[in-house]
Amino acid sequence: MNIGEKILQLRKKEGMSQEELAEKLNVTRQTISKWETNQSAPDFEKIIPLCEVFNIKADELLRGEIEEKDQTDDKIIRKKTALKVSISVFLYFLAIIWLISMSTNTWLSEELMVSIFLFICAIATVILIYHFMTLPKEEKEEKKYEWLDDLITLAFTAIYLLISFITMHWEITWIIWIIYALVLEIIHLVLKVKESRNEK
Repeated sequence: MNIGEKILQLRKKEGMSQEELAEKLNVTRQTISKWETNQSAPDFEKIIPLCEVFNIKADELLRGEIEEKDQTDDKIIRKKTALKVSISVFLYFLAIIWLISMSTNTWLSEELMVSIFLFICAIATVILIYHFMTLPKEEKEEKKYEWLDDLITLAFTAIYLLISFITMHWEITWIIWIIYALVLEIIHLVLKVKESRNEK
């Protein structure tokens, strides 16, 4: 694969038009067209900016060793994420069901009931935290949705404070933060799935 074909492949992979790429590199659309059809090659000073736009190394562009993400690995990561989030959600619901069902029983002390509830919640939280902290994160995606994360955090903080001050049940309203973490991760998963479908 020659350099022109590689530029074309990378541009299409990024979902960029020739105009958009030309604008990023400070050249004309015709220049991009000439590069892609091998009528001319990029000047030496345009190689580094090209690599920065496509987030690749110079030798990957020049020698053709473009390191593409293994789609199989991505599918495995998505399946593991879905499984661990599902298990955690199930455990949170199980903890709540436990608390509700045991609240009518007199044979079990309230302290033990709450301790078991907290223990189940802790297991679910550890699964989520461990999984998401060991995931490789892409900087572009983090920055892309940073505003959305901030907005959701603000909304949940407002909801938490409002409900807590109205009900004055601070010992229960912390559950809102568990819901917040789940909502945030579900939104991230939905956005990733949407992006991967758009790429296809």
